[in-house]
Amino acid sequence: MSFSSSDDDGQQRFALGFLFALITLIVATVVGVAVHKSGSARAPKTVAAAVAAEDAASVRVENGVVKFFFATAKADLAVGAAEALADVVKGVAEGKKAMVSGFHDATGDAAQNAELAKSRALAVAEALKALGVAEDRIELKKPEQTEGSGSNAEARRVEVALSAS
Repeated sequence: MSFSSSDDDGQQRFALGFLFALITLIVATVVGVAVHKSGSARAPKTVAAAVAAEDAASVRVENGVVKFFFATAKADLAVGAAEALADVVKGVAEGKKAMVSGFHDATGDAAQNAELAKSRALAVAEALKALGVAEDRIELKKPEQTEGSGSNAEARRVEVALSAS
């Protein structure tokens, strides 16, 4: 009988070990799926954030040219416009002119885009006036090629550069 009792104990240990391994496998699978889904859920938010950032107003200074980028169908200046225009204001005070040129993207109605590019250029000119630049020191110049190249976000811009009087 003792042989039979020891055989039963071995089967019970095997069954408990198997059950423990099965529970561990199920828990690991559930945790893995949860982690995978939470990682997937973040991807669209990241893409959405990138798209939103691309369509937000911004301003950059590149090689002495101040570039204002605008959100789709908007003419609102980005935060930091006054700081970006500081060198332009200084250059105008030294006798130069501020050349303001507006560009637009290739989407939508061409006439509306041209009008929006003009509104954006006027908004930048108004910002220069608010910083003390005399109106006769600001020149609005329609570029030969008003439709910007590159991405639509890059194309929706106004550039401000200094030129000799």
